[in-house]
Amino acid sequence: MSWFHPIDKHLLFTKNDKEDPRLGECVQRLEKVELQALPEIESDIVILGFPDDEGIALNGGRPGAQNAPREIRTYLYKMTPHLESTSLPKILDLGDISDKEKDLPARHEKARETVRTLAMAKKRWISLGGGHDYGYCDGAGFLDAHKGDAVLINFDAHMDVRPTDKGFNSGTPFHRVLSEFSGSVDFAEIGIQNQCNSKTHIAWAKSKGAEIFSLDEINEQGLLPVLKDFMQNKKTKKVFLSVDIDAFTSNEAPGCSQSWTTGLLTKDFLEALTWLIQNCDVRGLGIYEVSPPLDQDNRTSKLAALIAHNFIFNQLRKA
Repeated sequence: MSWFHPIDKHLLFTKNDKEDPRLGECVQRLEKVELQALPEIESDIVILGFPDDEGIALNGGRPGAQNAPREIRTYLYKMTPHLESTSLPKILDLGDISDKEKDLPARHEKARETVRTLAMAKKRWISLGGGHDYGYCDGAGFLDAHKGDAVLINFDAHMDVRPTDKGFNSGTPFHRVLSEFSGSVDFAEIGIQNQCNSKTHIAWAKSKGAEIFSLDEINEQGLLPVLKDFMQNKKTKKVFLSVDIDAFTSNEAPGCSQSWTTGLLTKDFLEALTWLIQNCDVRGLGIYEVSPPLDQDNRTSKLAALIAHNFIFNQLRKA
């Protein structure tokens, strides 16, 4: 069985109107993926999906995120180009990476290998989860290529640094990253909420060099000022952004396993994302934990698609 499953061609939306282009018309869809050939394929952005929520279930969460990559693409590929864009993006969609006949560690390793290939080829990519356990795959693949010259920022209500003694799950990605790469990455957790975390986990992460910015600090100082301060003297390093959608308020992102009325606001996040891309070397973005079965009016899938849209066109404007 192949690891890669091409996206449904019907996701590539078009109005068949040259005066009203949509992102679905900008996508190269691969029927077969050969990793060694990826560096030679011209693209502005590569998109890949992880339709897998086993890690969420193993962490006691509610399943549903396996449906997110398709749902997010549905809204992303219906979007028009940014009004300030002067050219259309070249989007390469690798499809979804999954083989449910293999165990979760094997699936993680294949995802890590794919991201490592993209990072080493200097491709910029967006990953669509799936559970946040795939934040490890993105983070480790990125750091395989750039350790010692890297920044990893996790936007999240939770630390996700649970120990792995009970196996891998959606609560363990950054325990795994920091255990492997402590001292080789500048790591920040942003938006951490008081009711969602263990003091022991926070102390462990700090012992590994993590910088932690609580939601209280974000509300007091502002998201952009906190990021500017953290990124001071790091702007030449390569950056990967991990976004667990439960970092946002449940008013804006109700469709996830763990949502709270407290959290980040879309307008603040998009402002910060724009600044990061325009002023730093942001290589990749992962969006995780969107759960369409738990969503209301597709709000959360649309938010994830909007974040991806802003990532694509800020990268295009910078190029």
